Amino acid sequence: MIEEFDDGQLDDHFHDQCGVFGIWGAREASNLAYLGLHALQHRGQESAGIVSSDGGRLFAHRALGLVQDCFSETTLTNLPGDRAIGHVRYSTAGGAGLKNAQPIAVDFAAGSIAVAHNGNFTNFDDAKARLEAQGSIFQSSSDTEVVVHLVARSRAKTNVERIVEALAQMQGAFSMLFLTTDELVAVRDPYGFRPLCMGILKDAHVFASEPPAFELIGAEYLRDLEPGEMVVVNRAGVTSSRPFEPKPQRSCIFEHVYFARPDSMLGGVSVYEARKRLGTILAEEQPCEVDVAIAVPDSGVASAMGFAARLGVPYDMGLIRSHYVGRTFIEPAQSIRHFGVKLKLSPVRKVLEGKRVAVIDDSIVRGTTSRKIVKMLRDAGAKEVHLRISSPPTRWPCFYGIDTPSRGELIASSHSPSEIAKYITSDSLGYLSIEGLHRAVLGGNVPGGGERNGFCDACFSGEYPVPFVSESPATAKRALPLASV
Repeated sequence: MIEEFDDGQLDDHFHDQCGVFGIWGAREASNLAYLGLHALQHRGQESAGIVSSDGGRLFAHRALGLVQDCFSETTLTNLPGDRAIGHVRYSTAGGAGLKNAQPIAVDFAAGSIAVAHNGNFTNFDDAKARLEAQGSIFQSSSDTEVVVHLVARSRAKTNVERIVEALAQMQGAFSMLFLTTDELVAVRDPYGFRPLCMGILKDAHVFASEPPAFELIGAEYLRDLEPGEMVVVNRAGVTSSRPFEPKPQRSCIFEHVYFARPDSMLGGVSVYEARKRLGTILAEEQPCEVDVAIAVPDSGVASAMGFAARLGVPYDMGLIRSHYVGRTFIEPAQSIRHFGVKLKLSPVRKVLEGKRVAVIDDSIVRGTTSRKIVKMLRDAGAKEVHLRISSPPTRWPCFYGIDTPSRGELIASSHSPSEIAKYITSDSLGYLSIEGLHRAVLGGNVPGGGERNGFCDACFSGEYPVPFVSESPATAKRALPLASV
């Protein structure tokens, strides 16, 4: 019998670790950082924080919850200065809790520094053990704190040199912002796993995980930071350098499938247009005879539109999503079957009744939510339910800043599409191919060369660009047996 891993969570998706925002040279820096974080809320909902500076000292506020709940007019007033960095978090390395909220801000011999990190260091355990053996004491379980210790221990002359020296000792994914009283530093790892972009607001310089954070505050998007690039902003102006050994670019392709906002541009590619192409190519690869195509909202909407258009069938809103549900909810004492999914999604009977339905979702992780959705559609009168997934089977966990289950919990790692279809009780199940995924993101063309086209697709292919420590026996759970429940 398959295990239920809901644990109070109302969806079954991968989750990005966090989003970062930074601004230098704006009179209301902390207020603008607050708005920027609000635009990045989808990247992390567990905690939020802002560190500002007036040029003399750092001021910090961190709290658990959504951005609008973490800050008030009073807390923002207590974050003065014309420069600030901010962070929203969904835990991967380390656990949830205020002690792991970011930005981390510390005082050390050379001054004060704050850091906000999107990514994951694959050599975190080894680096932490080495530092502890040398006397370091850690206040959190976040991998970001390792960098803070390495910066503090550095004998380099400047903070920028200390940051470079620290990051040169780390492996994995990092898009990071550092703030001192004198400068703001933005840096992206040499593979470019996680996004980081820069913009301008009058005379202020702005950085964010995604461009929509600029649009909300009226800033102009300039460009993405290149993999391995470091940008430093201070009173002297803006300088760019590439202090790390070059690597082949491996930007996360799942950003285009699920993580990023649909109104984002990443690497010059419109996320919305890419998702529509995902659906178009999915229809070509996995067609089915249906009367209507619907989406699992919200991330499946654009793909469902492309899928319906390619098959020449109507696209309709067969599922309505509640936007007022947090990560957990108190269940009634008398259990309601499939309570969590019903709380989040509601079927539209008039769209579904008596119809052969294609339902498009972005991924299947454990399969438990997909099973409940199929049951919900049948209960609403659907005659047939054909599930189509606008990405390949997710068979491998991510070690580069994405919250993913262990491989044993990923249903596609040990079961075929036909076995999964039987478990989730759909009439058919079809996934997008890895080649189709790359074609969609690249606008329909896949150049040759065998270089993964500049993307990391390890969660689908198992081809990891950076070595990592293998899953421990405690997390590498056995494959889950399927059973009809």
